[in-house]
Parts: sequence; structure tokens; C-alpha cells
Amino acid sequence: MDSKKSDLPGYAIIDTHKGSITVELFKDSSPDVVDEFIDLCQRGRLKGMLFRHIIKHYVIQAGDIDKLGSIEDWTTRGKHYSQLDTSLKHEAFMLGTSKAKHDNQGFDLYITTAPMPDLSEKLIVFGRVIKGEDVVQEIEEVDTDEHYQPKSGIGITNVTLKLKI
Repeated sequence: MDSKKSDLPGYAIIDTHKGSITVELFKDSSPDVVDEFIDLCQRGRLKGMLFRHIIKHYVIQAGDIDKLGSIEDWTTRGKHYSQLDTSLKHEAFMLGTSKAKHDNQGFDLYITTAPMPDLSEKLIVFGRVIKGEDVVQEIEEVDTDEHYQPKSGIGITNVTLKLKI
């Protein structure tokens, strides 16, 4: 089992319309989600995926799912916290997916752009950005409508999996 784990990619380079984002995958702490992410990458399912919601100083979200509920809830509640938990899982530039099941409708990918005190309630963290924070911030700066949707299409153009960086 350990040898199989060591054969799994530990990093992903996510190419976007704005540049590349390198993420370290947390194979040990989130193995099921990392396995799903790797499978989707290998099948090319993330290629062409659009960033659906962008909330400045909070989170960017790419995915197949175009539902606003959790995003609006996070915005309303998340910005009212006066003290932030400083544990690693609450830091900016963490990679996660929603804990809520979507009846196999798709996969959503979140990258936090600021500390999120309610992160553990909403997301399964399965990685962190180790290079390309400036690209995440550039995506965060795109114009959005009142529903936090980008006014112009921006998405993932390719994902490359790596054993080592």
C-alpha cells in the first residue's frame, strides 16, 4: 500500500488563461479526494473547466457545478468573523473541493485567496499552492457580476501531474 501511495503524483501544475499554478497534493491526509482529482486529471476532465465564481479576498471556484448557494452563504457569513483560525487548513492558497455531495453532477475546485475560518465546515482540503500565487491573485482580479461570476470566460487549459517538483 505504501509503495502504491509513493507512485501517485504529489503535485499538479494547473495551467490557466492567466498562467500556471503549481499545487502540492495532500496524498496522506486526503487520499480519496486526491485519487478522484488525479483520475479526473488523467481523463482530461479538468481541461476546459471554467472558473465559475470569484470572490475577491476570499476564494476562486472552478467546476462543473454552477450553483450559488454555498458561495453566497460563505460570503455572507465568512466576512463577519473577527478572529481567524491560523491553522494550516485555514490559510490562503489552499486547494479544496466541497464536502457537499452533488449527486455525481461534477467536481468543483476551490482555491482560497485569504484565510477562511469556516473552511473545515465547507471544504475538504487536499492541497496547497506552492507556486503561482500571483496567478491566483490575477484570476481574483477579473471583473465579476453581482453573482460573483466572471464577466469574461477564464478557465483551466491543462493539468499536468508530477511525482516530484
